Amino acid sequence: MDLNTFEESRLNEADVGDKTKWLKEGMDCNLLFWNGKIIDFELPITVQLTVVDVDPGLKGDTASVFMSGIFVRHIDDFGFCLTLSNNLETGGSKPATVDTGAVVNVPLFVNIGDEILVDTRTGQYMSRA
Repeated sequence: MDLNTFEESRLNEADVGDKTKWLKEGMDCNLLFWNGKIIDFELPITVQLTVVDVDPGLKGDTASVFMSGIFVRHIDDFGFCLTLSNNLETGGSKPATVDTGAVVNVPLFVNIGDEILVDTRTGQYMSRA
């Protein structure tokens, strides 16, 4: 619905395509019109969803993180260069079904009923809401 004119527009499932898994009732989307017809629409970049099904996290399931260090590289007699290496490794993840029916890989600490934020462009878990 256009929030200024209150005119409603309808899309069929073929028009919506793969974006269905991120749509929620009442969500604001940007519509792209051409010759009076909707030809595409944009979802918000982040959507808040509720986890409805996920395997329980077991005691001892934690995400381990390590970062390798700083390397000093000699340039010449007048200086040096520090190089940071951000090789981050995180612990496991598990698939979770959210209230729209989509399946998202989430960290092991996420449980049923948790509200999470998902990037609609990539489908990746971002954080707890």
